[in-house]
Amino acid sequence: MYYSFLKLIIMTALLDKFNDGGPFFTYPILILLILIIVLIAKGFLKKSNNGKTIALIASLSWFTLAWAFLGRTFGLIAAFDNIQAAGQLTPHLLAEGLKMALINPLFGITVFLIARLGIILLIWQKKEADFNPDSSLK
Repeated sequence: MYYSFLKLIIMTALLDKFNDGGPFFTYPILILLILIIVLIAKGFLKKSNNGKTIALIASLSWFTLAWAFLGRTFGLIAAFDNIQAAGQLTPHLLAEGLKMALINPLFGITVFLIARLGIILLIWQKKEADFNPDSSLK
């Protein structure tokens, strides 16, 4: 009972943060994260030629990073528009705009690092599979 309540609170907080960052930018990053994780798992299960999978993960990771910083740019523009519309700079208005502008890059960088770690592990797995210690003894 307590565990499910705690899980509900965490999920609600996470969804609130996604919405604070602007759903137009955060939800595509979430979809890309899921896609990258699926591709990494596919690469580990396939174990043969992962060159195309690694290239696709690399491209998706760079796209995710660019999309996140595009979201930051739009967030900053929206924050400055809100400040201009209010006519004065209040700490609440500034904090709200900066929070929106920083969530997307934080999430995008996290997805980028997960993808890069997956690429490193896939390359390491390939190198381990290519190395055959018995061939050096002949």
